[in-house]
Amino acid sequence: MGPATRAGSPAASSLARPVLQSPVFVTGGSGFVGGAVVDHLVALGVDVRALARSQESADIVAAKGTTAIVGHVEDRMALVSGMSGCDVVFHVAGVNAMCPADPGAMYRTNVDGVRMVVEAAAEAGVRRIVLTSSAATIGEPDGMVGSEETAHTGVFLSHYARSKYLGELAFFEEAAGLGIEAVAVNPSSVQGPGRTSGSTLILRLALNMRRPVAVDTTLSIVDIDDCARAHVLAAEHGADASRYLISGASIPVRESVMMLSEIVDRPIEPIMIPRVLAGLAYPLVAVAGLVRGDRPICVEMLRTLLHGHRFDVSRSIRDLGMSYTPIAETFDRTVQWLAQEGFVGS
Repeated sequence: MGPATRAGSPAASSLARPVLQSPVFVTGGSGFVGGAVVDHLVALGVDVRALARSQESADIVAAKGTTAIVGHVEDRMALVSGMSGCDVVFHVAGVNAMCPADPGAMYRTNVDGVRMVVEAAAEAGVRRIVLTSSAATIGEPDGMVGSEETAHTGVFLSHYARSKYLGELAFFEEAAGLGIEAVAVNPSSVQGPGRTSGSTLILRLALNMRRPVAVDTTLSIVDIDDCARAHVLAAEHGADASRYLISGASIPVRESVMMLSEIVDRPIEPIMIPRVLAGLAYPLVAVAGLVRGDRPICVEMLRTLLHGHRFDVSRSIRDLGMSYTPIAETFDRTVQWLAQEGFVGS
């Protein structure tokens, strides 16, 4: 008997669902989420064409078993050529950053790029597009559990949240006008082997200190394999003009640090800062932003942390058939990979 396959892995997925109609087109296939989506599709036996904006990206997606299409999300000719003959497009490419030096570049990719992909898909005769959106587009009031139907407060915690919100609006508007089926996947913070930046920097900080300073708030996390599987399920079962929140768990920071401590088998005793006091740190973090370096916290990230997030994912479970990996398992896989790569001290 071969080794057991973890639920949600590409191999497990290939035994559980029918194969999508080939070929399909994927943007962002050399990235963290896009790469996982490609892995799941290839494991299902799907013929994948992957957009690659550089030779390095082309080599990465080709090594995964795809056909690399050289170009970028603003390259209409490359998009139309790559999408020609495809039934489904997965638009995963996007800029995910906090406190960007050039917010305009983020908006061009996350908003204008979405419009270009939809227009190219229409020209190529694509039937359906699955967009990688974000749970940050929900915009739920502080303290509320957000759902796909939550009315946005109109307040954005970051340029990233605003750009994804506007990109999602553009996606549904353009697709409806051009007669393309549109489905959005809205993941919370995606964690797992292969990610080192973004919110993972906070995990790395906690893992490398005995007494890390932590904000008393809530984190919402989804396993990378679950996130990728949700994209495939959205392509197969998602309703047109619908969005699906994808999140494995919402967990207090103190509890998450306890899990990390158990995984590394050594004490990690956080210094918990109340949200009110942490909010007073805005000016200090802003000043720190003037200093160059790999900073785990900037003003936008602090604002997002203080808000905290909790999400209702019942729609994804009911309509897509999603199930979620226990957060302890996600943390274990993430920590083991970070340790192997030298990001966690002994």
